[in-house]
Amino acid sequence: MASMSTQKACTSSSSSSSSNPLWKYDVFLSFYGEDTRKNFTDHLYATLKQKGINTYRDNENLEQGKPIASGLMKAIEESKYAIIILSKNYAFSKWCLNELVKILECMKDKELKVLPVFYHVNPSDVGNQRETFGKAFLKHEEDRKVSIEQIQKWRTALKEVSKIRGWHLLDR
Repeated sequence: MASMSTQKACTSSSSSSSSNPLWKYDVFLSFYGEDTRKNFTDHLYATLKQKGINTYRDNENLEQGKPIASGLMKAIEESKYAIIILSKNYAFSKWCLNELVKILECMKDKELKVLPVFYHVNPSDVGNQRETFGKAFLKHEEDRKVSIEQIQKWRTALKEVSKIRGWHLLDR
């Protein structure tokens, strides 16, 4: 979503499979593009594609003229799994945080299975909003366009996702 100049965009992708008619997408990927697009996420995308999974990418498959947010939210609802790649700058993106809230709603309401990847971040820093996650919330709290209620939803979502068993990837 490089065309978005007013806020940093969280990039999302989904992969589609016709094997299960209950789900339009097998996997929805939520990630902050500037942190992971050219490395981890691209490798994951290539692996999914290599395994024969028809993978949806927002920058390639979002329909022209359609609202981005509604397209992404619909893709989350139509997915069986969500992989959330929580990276250092993930929480600076309102898009990422809104996706996260929607993913966790679908986890509760639609049995979406959530798989977090803590990419060079500590799960406790995510949940407790420390380090870059804390800095992101200081910035959001200064933004008069963001309501206290929205900030609280984001904080709650990060606490919830930090408690889900996932993968913790560090520099090696």
